[in-house]
Amino acid sequence: MGRPDAPPPRSAVFGRSMGPPLPVAVGGDGCYLIDARGRRYLDGSGGAAVSCLGHSDEKVRAAIHAQLDRLAFAHTGFFTSRPAEELAEKLVAAAPGDLGHAYFLSGGSEAVEAALKLARQYFLEIGEPARHRIIARRQSYHGNTLGALAAGGNAWPREKYAPLLTECSHVDPCFAYREQASGETAEDYGRRAADTLEAEILRLGPESVMAFIAEPVVGATAGAVPPVPGYFARIREICDRYGVLLILDEVMCGMGRTGTLFACEQDGIAPDIVTIAKGLGAGYAPIGAMLASRRIHSAIAEGSGAFQHGHTYHAHPLSAAAAHAVLSRLLDDRLLDAVPRLGTQLADALDARFADHPNVGDIRGRGLFRAVELVADRETRAPFDPARKLHARIKAAAMEEGLICYPAGGTVDGARGDHVLLAPPFIITEAQIGELTEKLARALDAAIAC
Repeated sequence: MGRPDAPPPRSAVFGRSMGPPLPVAVGGDGCYLIDARGRRYLDGSGGAAVSCLGHSDEKVRAAIHAQLDRLAFAHTGFFTSRPAEELAEKLVAAAPGDLGHAYFLSGGSEAVEAALKLARQYFLEIGEPARHRIIARRQSYHGNTLGALAAGGNAWPREKYAPLLTECSHVDPCFAYREQASGETAEDYGRRAADTLEAEILRLGPESVMAFIAEPVVGATAGAVPPVPGYFARIREICDRYGVLLILDEVMCGMGRTGTLFACEQDGIAPDIVTIAKGLGAGYAPIGAMLASRRIHSAIAEGSGAFQHGHTYHAHPLSAAAAHAVLSRLLDDRLLDAVPRLGTQLADALDARFADHPNVGDIRGRGLFRAVELVADRETRAPFDPARKLHARIKAAAMEEGLICYPAGGTVDGARGDHVLLAPPFIITEAQIGELTEKLARALDAAIAC
């Protein structure tokens, strides 16, 4: 049979790609993952901004073990559970604005699907059935299920499934490096970008628009793109003026990743609905959540009395117990407090190493959510030829260096551009930040030289 931790000669797993076999992960130690050959990889991206506590947190593991000894599963059509109730209380107590109720799912795409369906049902409940249109932004990503994919504004993930997707509008992103005009202030640019939402609402007819969905800090598709000052305040104002629900997708950027538990706190706004996942379970259990305002919840509670949605594993007790332990580590044990300081250290290290690199166009982000955008020419900001698949070369070179990072292509428009997203665990040390930066530098230079 061979070693149990060795990859089979022919895998029965339907993987993400049909390329060469991947290394087999067999262990985790703080910020490192360990493969079957004993090789250690510094997890510089938390997988996909998931592993905010690293891979061996004793308190979270103990909470999972203890819950498993009590109860693994109870279907939410028949029971609630103590872990789900306690997690909901802790989340809404820390949430901004009127967010007062949490609906738990198995991940980010499910959370976005639930948010879109909830928005539609809300308007049915309050007697505005004409509202059904969704507006999102170009170069956004909201998940891989069909509703979430339709809302996303990145061309590459959508193209194969376009005939299956519901119609959504996509307005300008807030992407200063690529779209702010020369001589334009950040504030003026932010208002110009936000006003494309108002223009689209008016084009469609305000009475038909249900929701606007956006990532407070754009994640995988464009690489840790933060908004300019005033942008989201203007977005909130526009949504309120036309009665449109504001859905913020914090699946990747939330749960402390940018330095506050909810990323939108730094922009001084609160959404009507927010979606979270990834860092909520920190990789220890699959879980996502949709948090809705008390106003939305009341409309349904006092109307039909039921949200017409559900999944077999939503509000799973084991996952909820894991997420509660993660949230306790972030808030009660104050691990979240270190993110702004560590984020500054990471930004400084990236600036010191790459500010003068001939192929680094921009270094951006917030907290421990950072990205490096690659360009063929710094003066013109021209991207590399997409045929080079530079992002794929960087990923392979980084793995050879013993570094996990999150490179992606299509940064500019879904087809052109390359960036590397970094989202290390909140327990990373200053020495490990130096290790990350040096390994990334070698990987970039090796990939660009190919």
